[in-house]
Amino acid sequence: MSTWKELLSEQIPAEMGNLIDIYEAQMELRKQGKLDEKVFAEARLRKGVYGQRYDNGQRHDGVRTRELAYPSDETVKGPDTLWDAPGMQRIKIPYGGLTAEQLETLSELADEYSDGILHITTRQDIQLHYVHIDDTPDLMRRLAAVGITTQEACGNSVRNITACALAGVCHDEVFDVSPYADAMTQFLLSHDDVQDFGRKFKVAFSGCAGHACGLVKMHDLGLLAQTREINGELQRGFTVYVGGGLGTVPHQAKVLAEFATEEELLPLTQAIARVFARLGEKKNRNRARIKFLVAKLGIDEFRRLVEEELQTLPSDERHSAYIGNLSDFTYKPAKAGMALNGRPLPDGFDDWYRSNVYHQVQAGYSTITLHTPLGDFTSEQGFKLADIARRYVGDNIRLSVEQNIALRWVANADLPAIYRDLCAIGLGDAHAGTIVDITACPGTDTCKLGIASSRGLTAELRARLIEKINLLPDAVRELKIKVSGCFNSCGQHHVADIGFFGNSRRSGNHKMPHFQVVLGGQWQENAGAYGLAVGAVPAKTVPDALEALTERYVAERADDESFQVWVKALGRKEIKAMLQPFMQLPSFEDSPIYFSDWGDSRVYTIDDIGVGECAGEVVSLFSMEIAKAESTHFEALLALDDHDYSLADENAYKAMVLAARALVRTKYLDVGDDYDNIVDEFRSRFYDTELVFDRFAKGKFARYLFKRHGTAPERINEDYAHQIIDETQLFIENVHSAEQRINGVIVS
Repeated sequence: MSTWKELLSEQIPAEMGNLIDIYEAQMELRKQGKLDEKVFAEARLRKGVYGQRYDNGQRHDGVRTRELAYPSDETVKGPDTLWDAPGMQRIKIPYGGLTAEQLETLSELADEYSDGILHITTRQDIQLHYVHIDDTPDLMRRLAAVGITTQEACGNSVRNITACALAGVCHDEVFDVSPYADAMTQFLLSHDDVQDFGRKFKVAFSGCAGHACGLVKMHDLGLLAQTREINGELQRGFTVYVGGGLGTVPHQAKVLAEFATEEELLPLTQAIARVFARLGEKKNRNRARIKFLVAKLGIDEFRRLVEEELQTLPSDERHSAYIGNLSDFTYKPAKAGMALNGRPLPDGFDDWYRSNVYHQVQAGYSTITLHTPLGDFTSEQGFKLADIARRYVGDNIRLSVEQNIALRWVANADLPAIYRDLCAIGLGDAHAGTIVDITACPGTDTCKLGIASSRGLTAELRARLIEKINLLPDAVRELKIKVSGCFNSCGQHHVADIGFFGNSRRSGNHKMPHFQVVLGGQWQENAGAYGLAVGAVPAKTVPDALEALTERYVAERADDESFQVWVKALGRKEIKAMLQPFMQLPSFEDSPIYFSDWGDSRVYTIDDIGVGECAGEVVSLFSMEIAKAESTHFEALLALDDHDYSLADENAYKAMVLAARALVRTKYLDVGDDYDNIVDEFRSRFYDTELVFDRFAKGKFARYLFKRHGTAPERINEDYAHQIIDETQLFIENVHSAEQRINGVIVS
């Protein structure tokens, strides 16, 4: 009788399954102390397995936890303690698109492996916290069976590709960017040219210039839909932006190409990736994003290098093959579009309809936004929401960059009914997209870099604003507030009307949580402008400072004057003077409440801040490639233990080829996956030149590869399998030594 894993494996795409197998083998090698912690950290991060901070020893589900999950060898004794504490699993949801079945599976995993909470990120990902690392391979396989991957959800890689949640139903879009985001996701996933970055690389698509949409101007690579007419035919393409980014020092993206056609989209992206991989910073991770490379070279020189790279780019049928499939990307509503009738409406419907309902370009249909405070919803809500989706919209679910859920293609006649059903499961809150709908990063709850409680402050601000939301003028109702727990802008505070990021100050002998106030950012026009910090306010006075700001804006603004224009006209000097009363630091003895953070009764401290894992340490391409060979060699050992000698031979041979490829790629990135080509390149570049010859073996270990590649074994038995596994181990060690000699590392 087949096991559930065997049945599941039949539903998993082969490539996805292979990547998970490699990761699981690397886990076992790390447990045995046979894989370097830094290499394994990068490997697990590329699978979305992320260390997290704990609440200074507070209990979770009755179990005392460690301060930091998935620590490095510098903080623990021995490799096994790496598995002592659960961490976070990030899951990629390209352009935020989900089916009802996928939502159901995500909810099952949150229920079984996590704390029953699903968190939506500002990159349209799903994060599950308190996941034990031993459970991650099974979790990944269950996701893969419904078409979801965690591959490159974190680490120095291409992160989840985002797009507007209204793509395909928006009145103002040039065309639907969803299929293009999907095609780029599939093309770049595990691509050889995106494995050697010094830091992460974020991509976004937007269908129109005026709205927030995909926020293309704050991305490493932003793609804005455009059309042009050529010989009477309308041609689709994109304005291409590069070098944007927030973080500690935000950079506005620069225009690389005014118009790149559909055919040029993927090769141009690949060329950009190759230039970034080759010239981007690798040693200083604080300057390893592409924004620093573009700033250093200038956009003209960067453009020249990309154009030069395009000339040498290997041909790839995938560059244009996706275009023929664009018409396959269609939406199937669950019901026919019908107008909202005149029946009595439920209580609260009018407020919800005003803020949460968007009338689609398609007549008779609307998209509704489910406001999920702090980006969280429970697994129970997820199960019930999947049922609601099947009933009303089918598989037309999207996650948004504002940490909400959108149900698209709702027949207008069904709006009162779906509102009732959403209220019944606690997802019928109004005020989506208003000042109440605050974006927040995890902050001190789980992030090692968190300085102040972004989620705690957000909950407090939200509670106060809801009490008076119906009394606020539209000018205030429509403001965007975004909160980050530190200066890294994961909460996107730079592009908010009013942003806050966590820091701290000292009063006497005690530290006090603070938030720096950032004003004048622009969410619209795809993050059209960045705000500036104007002063640090104690966390406990932030709500009062916000009230003073918004009240003065309402009192002084000219007709239709935007918040950005008002802030600029007022000037930083006057704003600082206005905030000054809220910036005073009382003593601990006079006001002890100021020395605790929102949602935390303990005296504030930042002593437990650790090293962030957002991209891990910079690990060389060789280290990542040779780790694949080592994990495949380990699979050969497992096959030997299972007396599957044919599989042992297959994996040992594959491990030698992967090791050879690891060395070849240090000189020739485009070697590809073909075994003959890899072996030929290895022979000419390293064997014939005697670069793999050491003072003892004189090329003997390389000949193990040539022998197995040249002639398949006539008879495979236990003795043979044992022998080739030993030979493979020696060959891998030889490759390690050769790489160290070639790169000038002293080998004892």
